Amino acid sequence: MLSIIIGLILLMALAYLGWSIIWIAPLVSGIVALLSGMNILDAYTGTYMEGFVGFAKDYFPIFLFGAIFGKLMEDTGAAQSVAYKISSVIGQKRAILGMLLSAAILTYGGVSLFVVVFAVYPLAVAMFREANVSRKLIPSTFVLGAFTFTMTAIPGTPQIQNIIPINTFETDTMAAPILGIVAGLIMAIGGYAYLKFRQKQLDAKDDKFTEPEGDNQVKEINEDELPNWILSVIPLIAVVVTLNVFKDLSILVALLFGIILIMLFNFKDYKDFIPAINGGASGSVMATINTSAAVGFGSVVTASPGFETVKELIFDIPLSPYFSEAFAVQLLAMITGSASGGMGIALEALGEEYYDIAVEQGLSLEAFHRITSVASGASILPHNGALLTLFTVTGLTHKDSYKDVFVVGLLIPMVATIAIIFLAMMGIN
Repeated sequence: MLSIIIGLILLMALAYLGWSIIWIAPLVSGIVALLSGMNILDAYTGTYMEGFVGFAKDYFPIFLFGAIFGKLMEDTGAAQSVAYKISSVIGQKRAILGMLLSAAILTYGGVSLFVVVFAVYPLAVAMFREANVSRKLIPSTFVLGAFTFTMTAIPGTPQIQNIIPINTFETDTMAAPILGIVAGLIMAIGGYAYLKFRQKQLDAKDDKFTEPEGDNQVKEINEDELPNWILSVIPLIAVVVTLNVFKDLSILVALLFGIILIMLFNFKDYKDFIPAINGGASGSVMATINTSAAVGFGSVVTASPGFETVKELIFDIPLSPYFSEAFAVQLLAMITGSASGGMGIALEALGEEYYDIAVEQGLSLEAFHRITSVASGASILPHNGALLTLFTVTGLTHKDSYKDVFVVGLLIPMVATIAIIFLAMMGIN
């Protein structure tokens, strides 16, 4: 087991220092192979690449269509239009709530997390300026709105974290709706209450809004130039409805339908379509490679002799298989700095065993799906890839905002995971 422990620590440490997972995953895989007595060349060209290519084969089309959909929403101004409408209804004085809902609706509508960050950030700055709320709370509000309940818990979400478990547990995006709603409410209400509490604390310290500087300055957006908000929200609704009502259709069909609607409703901006599609396609490649690299590393770990001992320890966790599954998924998502990557590794290594356990013990496959998804999101450590992007966009640092991110992005989702595990043990789905 020592080779696995050393490999995991190295992966986490190098990722925290800013090294790309594309480079460090095969590097650390080689170290694990060497320490485990495996053939390094075979481990890389065989085991690592099989895991890498297997994940890319299964999920690249989803990353591709999702990224193009999100980029078109951003470049046509549709995402900003939806966000501005929410802001006007909520009122700019309620900056945290308005930004939270904007990020949540866009995420649940199928826009990727990274696109939401870029699309909503200008509105976030405007709202926080108007309400005179400290910018230190912008990252944690983003995390709560886009990286938690709409990403993993709310039934029907088209985010990849809700798609990956389908193949393993033979479920669908609406799996365990009660568990999903309960987890979503815990994260949304608990997170919002915490952020309002933090706002009062910062106000008491006279820590108010400060203008972003340098590359993080925000250009003014003319709301009159944005597309109609009703036409902008229709593609979001269409993706969710198509995915969950017409269950025989895949997520690809739902996203393609959304893409076509965006282009139809914004045809006057047709000159922007090709750059947006190209940009989305390029972004999808990097997202796929990053996650596939993490899964490739997991394939080497799971093929090493010491992993049998790790599996025994995981399966020996008391109380219920739901707990051991959640622990395995959360741990690997924390280590890799990726919810989807950690989930992919865990299901690749243990998914078949948990499927068999569910069948043998009469446990709910839908509950396993939902617990897997929620647990994967309860993993946002300082080296998390999406978090690092968020800090870059906002110009803030771990020192400024990570404490609040930890509470709304890891601690409260962990509470939600434990809560739905107990509900699943009671037979509630």
